[in-house]
Amino acid sequence: MAMDLNKLYSTGRTGVNSASLNMDARTEFQRDFDRIIFSSAFRRLQNKTQVFPLPGTLFVHNRLTHSLEVSSVGRSLGTLIGKHIADNSPNLTEDSKEFYKNSLYNVIASACLCHDIGNPAFGHSGEDAIATYFLKNEEKLKDQFKPNEWADFINFEGNANAIRILTSQQNGKSDGGLRLTYATLASIAKYPCEAMRKGKGAIHRKKFGFLQTEKETFKQIAAATDMIRDSAEPLGYLRHPFVWIVEAADDICYNIIDLEDAHRLGIIENTECVNLLLGLVYSLGKNDIDKIRGQVKKINDRNDKISYLRAITINALTLRCVDIYKENLDAILSGEFKTPLFDHITADCKTLKDITEFSIENIYNHRSVVEIENAGYNVMYELLAHFIPPVIKNKDDRAKYEQKALKLVPKQFLYEDGTTYDKVLGVLDYVSGMTDNYATDLYKKIKGIDIGMTI
Repeated sequence: MAMDLNKLYSTGRTGVNSASLNMDARTEFQRDFDRIIFSSAFRRLQNKTQVFPLPGTLFVHNRLTHSLEVSSVGRSLGTLIGKHIADNSPNLTEDSKEFYKNSLYNVIASACLCHDIGNPAFGHSGEDAIATYFLKNEEKLKDQFKPNEWADFINFEGNANAIRILTSQQNGKSDGGLRLTYATLASIAKYPCEAMRKGKGAIHRKKFGFLQTEKETFKQIAAATDMIRDSAEPLGYLRHPFVWIVEAADDICYNIIDLEDAHRLGIIENTECVNLLLGLVYSLGKNDIDKIRGQVKKINDRNDKISYLRAITINALTLRCVDIYKENLDAILSGEFKTPLFDHITADCKTLKDITEFSIENIYNHRSVVEIENAGYNVMYELLAHFIPPVIKNKDDRAKYEQKALKLVPKQFLYEDGTTYDKVLGVLDYVSGMTDNYATDLYKKIKGIDIGMTI
């Protein structure tokens, strides 16, 4: 049974029992965007690594600038796709036509803003460090947790952590987290299942999308946005149709902008970068390639050449993703669509494959990237090793040095009256929320590498 376009969106919010009165000129979905922009979790993305180490004299992308650019592309995708749905779906209600024409782009832009908000410091190496800590200490720790709780830890995932950050209540803070609409939350759930449902062979189960603490919340999100359940226990759903749009915006940005950053850092030579991007524009067939070549010749600044081509390329990829979404809308609504929009383009575009291969070899495995991944892994692992052993003990059983260790953890992350699972999640909330610099500084202090007074 296909999902109903009239039921894919909802103004309901986490932590709110009834629809709130909107007393200003903003729509509910514009309010989502503003809440994310002004949140501390979003602000911390400015000091989290995207790919390259955070800048010295040359400024490359961090998680915050990446998220802002993804949001910009997502807004364009949402505008074009929303207009198509509004103009070509005869069973839409008047309210739904209004939503798709004037609000879908706000939902997509908001979801894009927070698609990386759950990523720990140092990106994927931070995720690996957290999961590996539990795997390496399985003998000591596993028996203290239920199987589904243990699965959350050994598969730690930024996507699931994002749902927790956006919806959970920390000590002394508001119920419902940021209290975003269910529509925005459904749009970031790339892997809408719990960890024990994770498995190979299906894109929506490649990773997992919510922790045990947010399982009931996710049921509410899914029910409010007409998501199709594909398993009751362990719980899992098919992707919400808006997820494909958010994912496409992210894929477009990092595939092209990582290349631009590599050029700015001198990792890829100017002529090679120009040729790759020109080749991609030509392959996509959305622009007058001779006119573009002429414009490139007029630009003398090397970085500006690449910025111009980056803009042209992102626009062409955006338009192609819109076409693919429109062509496959029925399959998307029925849950039969299986491949990311960007991958559909890559399958037919040799230049895009060339860019991907170049990026893997020369960007993602560049020495500076590998060094920060190694350093980040060790920093995150050691922070967990410092805080988790004492937190899982009863208060009276903690040695003095363990008591001192936990004094470094802010009270909002200490769930002393909770289960062992809750206590460990509190530490993960603290450590995964750290910026790269904060985590590094704290690591140096607890290891005695940098001793001094911090005011």
